Amino acid sequence: MLAVLAAWEGAVRLFDIPAYIVPAPSKVFVALYRGIASMLYIRHLWITLIETLLGFVVGSIVALVLGTLIALSRRCEYFLYPFILMFQAMPKVALAPLIIIWFGLGLTSKVAQASLTAFFPLMVNTIAGLRSADEDRVALMRSLDASEMQIFRMLRMPGAMPYIFAGFEIAMMLSLIGAIVAEFVGAQKGLGVLMMSMTFTMDTVGQFSVLLVLALVGLLLNSIIIVIRKRLLFWDRSQDRMSDAQVEGEVK
Repeated sequence: MLAVLAAWEGAVRLFDIPAYIVPAPSKVFVALYRGIASMLYIRHLWITLIETLLGFVVGSIVALVLGTLIALSRRCEYFLYPFILMFQAMPKVALAPLIIIWFGLGLTSKVAQASLTAFFPLMVNTIAGLRSADEDRVALMRSLDASEMQIFRMLRMPGAMPYIFAGFEIAMMLSLIGAIVAEFVGAQKGLGVLMMSMTFTMDTVGQFSVLLVLALVGLLLNSIIIVIRKRLLFWDRSQDRMSDAQVEGEVK
């Protein structure tokens, strides 16, 4: 990372690239410090973070419920899944202007947009995870007179948890993207609004500093999901294999 930043700084200075095209990292960090010191970034970041987390929670709840219904009920799959696929084919960014018209410029429209972008990957992972249960084990539990709820609680849900947490990681990132897109279309506060105002004033340095804040926020949110997954899914051997692969890669 330090080598990339040094090369970036050197290239900007060597080729005398104007700051409104690509600013030097030193100027970006100065703008970041000023934005944080003046509390400007903190005020807008707080709004975007609330929109992202609320959208993630709402989208996750709906995705888990619908994904479970579709995975376990042929009738729900027959009636709901075609409509969900059709809706999935629509670009979510294109729905942002309509969502602003329906819900206004306040918090509700941003949460709705974030929920829509977070909903589909988690629902698909939930369906795939619940259907990944070994049919021989399902048949064995049924032969032991286990109810469908017991099969779901003891077999299907534990087996689906790695899929679901993988969907959580994707949904968290997409909810942040959805909140920013909604702020681009129309909002009163948020990092997206701040970036749009910087676009009008050609403040490229400020835009890069806001992008850095968004990257750090996304990294932090993703790290929280990973920590929770490791604490809850300590029995999942796939995590051990991933860690071993990372260690082997570092050794090589």
